[in-house]
Parts: sequence; C-alpha cells; structure tokens
Amino acid sequence: MGPGRRRLVLLLSQLGDFDSFEYAQALVPVLPQLQAAGIAVLAIAIGDAAGRERFCAFTGFPSERLLVDAEPDLHRDLGLYEGLKQAGGPWPNLLLMCAGLGSPGTLAEVLRGYTGDRSAPQRIADDETIQAGPLPPIKGSFFARAGGRGFQRPFELATVRLRNMAEVLGHWRTYVPRDDFLTQRGGTYLLEADDTLLYSHRDPGILGFSATMARPLSFLEPFLG
Repeated sequence: MGPGRRRLVLLLSQLGDFDSFEYAQALVPVLPQLQAAGIAVLAIAIGDAAGRERFCAFTGFPSERLLVDAEPDLHRDLGLYEGLKQAGGPWPNLLLMCAGLGSPGTLAEVLRGYTGDRSAPQRIADDETIQAGPLPPIKGSFFARAGGRGFQRPFELATVRLRNMAEVLGHWRTYVPRDDFLTQRGGTYLLEADDTLLYSHRDPGILGFSATMARPLSFLEPFLG
C-alpha cells in the first residue's frame, strides 16, 4: 500500500453480504478524494477469486484493492463479531439476525430503506436507470417525482438493496462458495502512516458496517481536508 501513507483497511464479510456491496458502492465515488488525501485503501473479504472478479465488476470497486480469503482468519484474529451461533447452523442463525436477534439496528436500517431519510444523500441520480430484480427498469426521476431531490427518498435505498440482492441470489455460489461464515461481521480501521489507529468500527450486526449508516463515510471527513 506504500510507505508514509494513511491506510483505510476494510474487513468485509462475505462477498455476497449486503454490507460488503453497500460499503463498496459507497467508497467507489470517493476513491479519487482518498487518493488525493494520501489515504490508501485495502479491503479483505471472505470469498474466492471468482467472487472477487464478479464483485468488482458489479460494484466498480478496484480489484487491485480487494483481497479474498476462503476463511475469516483475520476477522477472528481481530476479534470481530462472528454473529449468532445459537441455532442449528449458519442459515437459521442468519435468518434470526435478519429479524434483529443478535443484530442490533438491523430492523431499523431495513425500515430506513423503505421510509427514506432526509439526513442521508440521494442514492439514485435523476438520469440513472436502475434494474432491481423482478421490477421493470426504474428511472431515478421517478423518486424525484415521488419525494423530491437531494436526500434519500422513500423506497430508494430499498430499490438499491433489491438490485444487490438479485445479483447475489443469481450468482450465489460465485459470491458465497461456502455457507459456513454467513453470520461473520466485518470491521473498519483507519491507520496513520506509523500504524497509529485513527479510527475503528466493529460491525455489531447485519447492515451495521458504519456507525452512521445514513452517511457511512462521515468518519473520513476530518481526514479529507
């Protein structure tokens, strides 16, 4: 990542996880700003090379900035939350977490995707067309007519999530070669050039990759000048 630079290190969950997709999609537009500010970016996700290739093609995240590991060894070493381990396997535990059990904030964040959020930025440009699962193509101007501009409108984030879900489910075994680590959560670490920890966040549950989901990259603002 180069000597003498600050480093943003992301421990993503499974490549097919909502959090991984949304975090990458939030970062891609600001990568030039991070580079100008002298902040190198590296993401490490659970998956394999085929998933990495498809993930980067879909999200636009640079493949040279994404490493993959078949098992979450580094996640474990850092003590990141492994998710629920109560029920009979990863799928039952994942479903319980989606319902909010052992996953604080998940239900509220899901609801925010449907109700909108005036404190969050607009997600879909007026001239952008989004294809979300079984729905017909939707122009971004539809959300402007329904709710205005310049903030996250009702159903806007839910539509983005539906598009991500359709991509993942359509290529499940590419993104998730093994189901063993479905509940594993990630973390964020911003390091000074001398390895001093400037910021960290440990995901507490599903859809919790940021301390402030309305503006997930707000922690970077003091460092962008």
